[in-house]
Amino acid sequence: MSVTVPGSDLADTVMERLTATYPTAADPERARQARAYMKDVAPFLGLPSPLRRELDRTVLAGLPRPDETDCTAIALRSWELPEREYAYFAGDYLRRHVEHLSSGFLPVARHLVTTVSWWDTVDALAAHVVGGLVAADPKLRAEMDAWIEDENLWVARTALLHQLRYKDATDTERLFAYCLRQSGHPDFFIRKAIGWCLREYAKTDPDAVRGFVGRERGRFAPLSAREALKNL
Repeated sequence: MSVTVPGSDLADTVMERLTATYPTAADPERARQARAYMKDVAPFLGLPSPLRRELDRTVLAGLPRPDETDCTAIALRSWELPEREYAYFAGDYLRRHVEHLSSGFLPVARHLVTTVSWWDTVDALAAHVVGGLVAADPKLRAEMDAWIEDENLWVARTALLHQLRYKDATDTERLFAYCLRQSGHPDFFIRKAIGWCLREYAKTDPDAVRGFVGRERGRFAPLSAREALKNL
């Protein structure tokens, strides 16, 4: 599903401030190191997270609360910029305002997940944006059931991780079913995500995770099982 950037006066202001502020603090050597660490997925400005968030406060000072159109425009326009920190800005912005987003934002989230994909942006979107949308509208669980079957590994990883912060609200049956559905996946990022989501849920119900992994261990890669039981 294609997405288009909507018009937004707030987005115009945010993007003007953002693209004027971030480059003033660029650190070329740190940028080079970050790009190498992230396997050359994108160029960087070289802004460490504490400094970046300090700059964000300057960018957003005095601005009104956004609506869904504003969030859509800011996210899509940030994602179009080459340096990775702009996507980080957008991810933090969406997380901060996820309660103002409807289920209609899910196609935008999918676009972000599948554009210049790597774990640094995908995981934040999964846990804090997609997870928030599904929690607010349980009908979106059906979309997650489709995402876990998706050939795009980042879409499937998002489905695995979307309940990461749910704790007692976790749909355990769905979590375990998703892990089994992707248990044979050859990619490291799926195998790691299986272990991660199970390890996180083990903080809430360690017996359930221990029993599940014990019963199904033969279906999981050693990495997944090891990560799942890491703190048990």
